[in-house]
Amino acid sequence: MEKKKKTHHLKKEIGLFEATLYGVGIILGAGIYALIGAGAGVAGNVLWISFILGAIIASFTAFSYAELTSMYPEEAAEYAYTKNAFNKQSLSFVVEWLMFVTSIISATTVALGFSGYFLKLFGGNQLIIAAILIGVLSVLNYIGIKESARYNNISTIIEVGGLLLVVAAGIYYIPSHALGSINFFEMHNGLPGLLSATGLIFFAFIGFEHLANISEETKNARKIIPKALLISLIVSAFLYVLVSLSAIGILGADALASSSAPMSDTIAHVFPRAGFLLSIIALFATSNTVLVLLIISSRLLYGLACNNSLPGICRYVGSRGTPTYSIVIVGILAIGGLFIGGIKTVALLTDVGIFVAYIFVNLSLLVLRYKVPDTKRGYKAPLNIGKFSVTAFLGIVTCGIMLFFFEKELLWYEVIALGVGFLVYKMFNRK
Repeated sequence: MEKKKKTHHLKKEIGLFEATLYGVGIILGAGIYALIGAGAGVAGNVLWISFILGAIIASFTAFSYAELTSMYPEEAAEYAYTKNAFNKQSLSFVVEWLMFVTSIISATTVALGFSGYFLKLFGGNQLIIAAILIGVLSVLNYIGIKESARYNNISTIIEVGGLLLVVAAGIYYIPSHALGSINFFEMHNGLPGLLSATGLIFFAFIGFEHLANISEETKNARKIIPKALLISLIVSAFLYVLVSLSAIGILGADALASSSAPMSDTIAHVFPRAGFLLSIIALFATSNTVLVLLIISSRLLYGLACNNSLPGICRYVGSRGTPTYSIVIVGILAIGGLFIGGIKTVALLTDVGIFVAYIFVNLSLLVLRYKVPDTKRGYKAPLNIGKFSVTAFLGIVTCGIMLFFFEKELLWYEVIALGVGFLVYKMFNRK
């Protein structure tokens, strides 16, 4: 048994190119292909401004993740950050538990987005399609990180190509058809609607932080992960703004909001024969994001078990170099999450949880700047006043403000999730 423990470990297979594509793949898959319609229904034609605001808010926390990852390149990253900052294992567990729950719900959200495009092409039952997708991708997750990375690389390149096709359609269509007829500054619900839409589409930016949780499978993670994290966020934000402008200019907010497959309907309006192609691309985009989320979720369980906060079975690594039982548990929970509600509900639940977790990550950086100022850092967040990180402070403020734009019911769900996490901690950490 001891020999097996020494032999089976997470394999370091990921370089800068693969890590960056992981980040781009997990960020892009859901936001545009699955949620642009829901966002347009709330914000109206100013949806593109919501994406800009979302990118700015995300960047504050991204800088904190980049610095913290260069200090502590470990799986269960948020656990490591908060543990080193506050030295309270219960707090660290609950924060990481929240990240785990949001990762599961994220996978569920994007799986529903996948089934929406699948139904448009082939028909079927939405929940069954999403469940089958999660099952198949869980198998791929088990097979190995290298094989998963190959699928991610191919899918990411395909989905970026699809978004560039939408941008090209906008460049072709808008100057001759939409300029003067569509007001790109028209709001459906005023400033509150714009900010509420920002809270909803912020789901589109979730993913950069998950790169921190594949550190143990990345070569020279202290330098590669911070670079990949920031590059993937910049590329994704740029594409989001361009694509949302094109979609609004081609279809308008109302048509986007009423569509079950908004991207394919957008491109079909300009190039009728291309609608089918974009639906196929959307299947790659959403399935790829589900895969990466399943990988990250299983590594979160693995990391918590390695920190002796969950049963040892969760840290068991099989002959494929992947955490076998953690993968099985994550797959089952993701399928169960399909019954929570529609795509908008589960996306909002994810966003609430992620904002809370981001607040603790930014707090951790502020504390560690003073607690361990001499710890080696492969990257340092910009905009500092002495040891004080301005970007981390802005991350706390903006995430806190965004929480006020969610329904109270969703906030109570997150309180329940935190309570469950605390009970799980007490159950497995009685000593």
